[in-house]
Amino acid sequence: MAFNYDQYLRTNKMPTLWCWGCGDGIVLKAFVRAVDSLGIDKDDICVVSGIGCSGRFSSYVDMNTIHTTHGRTIAFATGVKLANPDKHVVCVAGDGDAFAIGGNHTIHGARRNIDMTFIVIQNFIYGLTNSQTSPTTPQGMWTVTQKVGNIDPTFDGCKLLEASGATFVARESVSKPKRLEKVIKQALEHKGFSYVESLTNCHVNLGRKNKMVAAMDTLDWIDSISMPKKKWDKLPPEEQQNYLPTGVLHHDDTKKDYCELYQMVIDAHQGKRGKITQADFDKRI
Repeated sequence: MAFNYDQYLRTNKMPTLWCWGCGDGIVLKAFVRAVDSLGIDKDDICVVSGIGCSGRFSSYVDMNTIHTTHGRTIAFATGVKLANPDKHVVCVAGDGDAFAIGGNHTIHGARRNIDMTFIVIQNFIYGLTNSQTSPTTPQGMWTVTQKVGNIDPTFDGCKLLEASGATFVARESVSKPKRLEKVIKQALEHKGFSYVESLTNCHVNLGRKNKMVAAMDTLDWIDSISMPKKKWDKLPPEEQQNYLPTGVLHHDDTKKDYCELYQMVIDAHQGKRGKITQADFDKRI
C-alpha cells in the first residue's frame, strides 16, 4: 500500500520552490514518514524553520508551524516547548542558519538539553542566496565570496553539538533515505536535545560551480566523504579526519531535559518544593 503523504502536507503549496533534484524534498519525506511511524498526531507537533531553502520546510508540512527570522529557530522553539512541554517541537535549519547567525542559539539550546529535535539540512553552502561560503563549506571549494577557493576552516556540526551538550547526535545522507528516516524517528523518540545532520546536495549553487554538473554527481561526492560509524571507527585517526561518520554518533539518556528542570522552578514559586540546590543535580551528573 502506497504511503499517503497528502495527510501530512499542504498540497495547495505544491509544487515546492526547491530546485529539481534538491535533497530538501528527501528530508521532508523522511520526516513525515518518521512522524507517521510513531503515530504522532499533527496537532501534537510544531515545526519551526528559519531562513534559506530549508525555511520553506514549515510551509509544506500540514502541522503547527512557525516561519521565523534568520538564525532564531532554536529561540522561538524554546518558547514553544516551555509553554507546551507535552508537545513535540522540531526545528529545521540550514548549515548557515544553524552555525553562522544562529550559532549562539544552537549552542545554548544543546547546553540546556531542551527536549526538541533539531534537523540541520547540511548542504555545505548558502544555497538560497547564491553560493556564499557557509561555516561548513569544505576548504578549497569555489564560492561567490571566495572565488579562488575557500580558506576558512569548517565546522563539524555533530562534534560541535555533542560538545555543547546535545544528548542525541546523528548524521545521515539523503542518498540513504531509509537510514535518514530511522535516525529522525530515533531523534523524535529521544527525551532531550536531539540533533540530526542531513548531508544534502545543493547541485545548483555548490555542485555545478565545483565541477559536479548533475545532482547525482554531488550525491556521489557526499558518499565519497562519508561512511557508517562502525566502518569509520576502524580507521586510524589520520584517516578518520578525511570522512564524516554517519549513523547515531552520541546518545545519552541520563540527563534531565530542560522542561523537567523548568518545572522545578515553577514548583518552587508555587510553594510545592524548597529552593533548588546542587543536591537536585548530583544524581544525574
